[in-house]
Amino acid sequence: MNKTLFKLHSWMALVAFVPLLVICITGSILVFKHEIDSMLLADKVRVESGGRERLGLDVLEASVHSNFPDYEVVGWALFQDKDRADLVYTMQHGTDEWTYALLDQYTGEPLRPPMGLTHHLTDWLLELHFTLLLDDWGMLISSIFSILLCLLGITGFILYRKFWKNFFTLRWNARMIVYFSDLHKMTGIIGAPVLLILGFTGAWWNITHFAHEMEEHADGHEHYKMAERLYSDDLNLQGLMDDTGKRIQNFETTYISFPWEPGKNLTFWGDVHPDNPLTSEYASNITYNAQSGEHMLSYDIRDASLGAVIVDSYRRLHFGNFAGLVSKILWCVIGLAPLLLSITGIYIWYQRREKRRNARVKRRAKAAQLAGAAA
Repeated sequence: MNKTLFKLHSWMALVAFVPLLVICITGSILVFKHEIDSMLLADKVRVESGGRERLGLDVLEASVHSNFPDYEVVGWALFQDKDRADLVYTMQHGTDEWTYALLDQYTGEPLRPPMGLTHHLTDWLLELHFTLLLDDWGMLISSIFSILLCLLGITGFILYRKFWKNFFTLRWNARMIVYFSDLHKMTGIIGAPVLLILGFTGAWWNITHFAHEMEEHADGHEHYKMAERLYSDDLNLQGLMDDTGKRIQNFETTYISFPWEPGKNLTFWGDVHPDNPLTSEYASNITYNAQSGEHMLSYDIRDASLGAVIVDSYRRLHFGNFAGLVSKILWCVIGLAPLLLSITGIYIWYQRREKRRNARVKRRAKAAQLAGAAA
């Protein structure tokens, strides 16, 4: 069984190691996406709150439309970090492409006009991480490699199930293959729990999103191209956002989903600050009719089923921000483990392959000698 598992483990690693390196290295970098953006684009992504109150949502929305009249708002991120600029998702008339602008929520001034979702370095890395730059089909492909990451962790655990006997042993004076084998086992065992979480949650998101896209467009129709505003100009957006706090106790809006195609409504996503550190900042939501502003639905994660709570926790677990800087650093470092595992694993595989090849050559030479002696 161990021989079969080892072969399976080795071949899965050889097939997947390049895409997994791309996914894991970009993931480790993206743990600190905003911190990197703050260094490279400080004047675009950071603002000075200075104790000021943010402008009303209607005023901010009017600023976006007056500055970018050819675009409609389709999403709005309001960050809990008060010094982080609002991120406004937009769609240009006549297109189905999502873009985003950055806005100072205290002055209403645009900090960046609408640009593509991969315009900046970290945005491009994010697209590479989730889709391998292959659009929707790329999500399916990357989910397959995420599943392989999980299988590598599981088979590794089975192969080295008695790891505790020599867990922290690195035989420094031994041959290189022995040292690399020890390092490979130690790195794999330490990193496997986190890598299993990352692989499973990443595969879950990509598969569910891909399945949704296939279902939505199974009949062959294309994405809706923005032609006009899909919500009423008479809506009091700030009034609706204020109303969310009355619908759900302790609700804090963190994202607003505007209609991006006909039939969609306004949904306010937010944080209710529960005791569970794994509950995401988008766990609860309240929906209003996009034309009349009538309340339609309230969803409080505190009243949800255990399954829904677990699925919501995937966000915190995947991004590693559930324990602040400590968990982010841990996720960043362990996310790089596949790099070391690839180097040590390929070396071990190559050395064993060479050993088997040399053994075959010796057996053939010996057989030839015996045949010659018999003749």
